[in-house]
Parts: sequence; C-alpha cells; structure tokens
Amino acid sequence: MPLETLFSMAGTAALAGWLGLALVPLRFAAPRLAALTIALAIGALYTALIGVYWAQAQGGFGSLAEVAQLFRTPGLLLAGWVHYLAFDLLVGVWEREEARRIGLSQLLLLPCLVLTFLFGPLGWLVFMALRMTRLRAVAASA
Repeated sequence: MPLETLFSMAGTAALAGWLGLALVPLRFAAPRLAALTIALAIGALYTALIGVYWAQAQGGFGSLAEVAQLFRTPGLLLAGWVHYLAFDLLVGVWEREEARRIGLSQLLLLPCLVLTFLFGPLGWLVFMALRMTRLRAVAASA
C-alpha cells in the first residue's frame, strides 16, 4: 500500500478517536475503548513500518543532523508521524479518564484535548495545570 494512503488512513483513524474523546459525554466509556483500539492499530502500523524500513535507514539519534537524515527515509518519516499519532491519542485517553475521575467538566477538558491533538505536550501541560487546580479545590472543600 502506498505510504500516502497509510498516512491518510492513520490520520483519519486518529481524528475519529479524538472526536470521540472530545465530543462524547464523559459518562460513556465507548470513546476510551475506540481510541485505545485505534492507538493499537496505529501502533501496529508503526511496528510494520519500522520492520520494513529500519534496515534502509541512515542516520540515528545521536544528533539533530542524524535524526534529520533518519527521517529522509519516507517510510521512517511516516513511522515517526504515526508514533506521534498513537502516543498523543493515548495521552488524550488518559486526560479524559482522569477528568472523569476527578470531576473536571468536559467544557474544561475540551481545550486540553484540542491542544494535545495539535501540540502534544503543550496540551498535556495545560491539562496538568487544570488537574492540579481541580484537585486543590476538591481538597480545600473536604
């Protein structure tokens, strides 16, 4: 299958997982299962891409120049992209589950999920700040 097709399929699947996490009310568990299944499938794609393209790669992880050289191999560039898709989606699953556990509203969770989808660690940091604020408020009212 062409790499562009795999890129498109992985992105569409990840987006479907994110939409479920963001739009389905927190009381429902189905988005968690769907997103985990999608992350598993994307992880399998990552594994296959590494298996097929790793031996062709030049470069490495010792310097920025080596990483740039590594990602000149289109199959490994795609592997890097789907790595981001899978792990960011898993972070989104955790954020949703944690928001539900601590009683954080979906309205406050939504911007965190959007930021995590778009910018990974930035969204997680915003979520962690909201989480800390929520946990302090709960502790203060106890």
